[in-house]
Amino acid sequence: MGVLLLKPADLQGLVSMKEAIDAIEQGYRESTQYSVINAPRRRVHSPAGVRVSNFPGGVHALGVMGAQVRAELVTQESANQHYDHRELPVHVLHDSTSGKLLAVLFGEIDEKTIGPSSLMAFRTAATSGVAFRHLVKKGAARAGLFGSGGQAANQLLALKTERPAIQHVKVFSRSEYNRRAFAETYGPKFEIEIEPVDAPDALVEDVDVVLCATNTNVELFDGNRLVPGQHVTGIIGSNKQLVQGGFLKKARREIDDKTAVKADVIVTNLKESMVSEEQGDLYGPIQAGLIGIDDVYELGDLATGNHPGRTSEDQITYHKNNNGTGSSEMAMAMTAYRRAVEEGRGTEIDLG
Repeated sequence: MGVLLLKPADLQGLVSMKEAIDAIEQGYRESTQYSVINAPRRRVHSPAGVRVSNFPGGVHALGVMGAQVRAELVTQESANQHYDHRELPVHVLHDSTSGKLLAVLFGEIDEKTIGPSSLMAFRTAATSGVAFRHLVKKGAARAGLFGSGGQAANQLLALKTERPAIQHVKVFSRSEYNRRAFAETYGPKFEIEIEPVDAPDALVEDVDVVLCATNTNVELFDGNRLVPGQHVTGIIGSNKQLVQGGFLKKARREIDDKTAVKADVIVTNLKESMVSEEQGDLYGPIQAGLIGIDDVYELGDLATGNHPGRTSEDQITYHKNNNGTGSSEMAMAMTAYRRAVEEGRGTEIDLG
């Protein structure tokens, strides 16, 4: 068999949220048990603001090693980050036993019921889903959602996948039109009640889960307002190169120090990235001495059972979905590749 080339259209509608969460959990489980199969994201920036991100890693249980690379043109405003151009990602898949090249995937893998949305939204949400599985109260019924774009839609589906009892969601974003359109679109689609609200403070009140799915550079809420039993997820993964390159004066933040201090359980994807990129939401309170690095666990600790996750209905839990890794990218890509082979998609190329 030759190398399978999968174009953007070949990658649509292949993978469900549940399949993605399962695959990514396997990736983090394995990378905790055998750490050298995974690596932190590495980013480089041009003076013009073009950023290239590289994610090397693998999931041997799925038979894959490889890398993903993508480029984007990033611009900053005081409160938000914008992408003037985002190139489609490229995944390169090798057999983790033989080293043979299996496939090259050009384009975004989308969630089969949502379809194309924001780049990386599906993988990001499925990663959040691993934490939802271990940290959100079993009977959680209400959520507050910051954001009304593709990231928000995928995050909400991941939460609904792991906690089907979710029935009411309050949503806030800067645009009244966008948040109302989000409610009208995804309320019926996910069979839940979505209530657009006019002020962000309302999102933290009377909810079991607080979801942050925006492009902000500033804190979204006051962590002192969190109450026992709540779970918080954030997805902004800052990197110190933005400051070193002169694009920002300080690290991006979406969640304040108070949240980290109040949380009983803190989990991030990979602590190595948190430290090497000096990511503000957790690195900041660690540097300030408000929490210790040993207070932070990794997704792999949940996946392997090294940490039990939520053990009480009264705990405040906090997952900082700080960035993707090679293992999570390869888990998604290999799942899509296998489905594509089953459905006869793509073009086989003979490199001999």
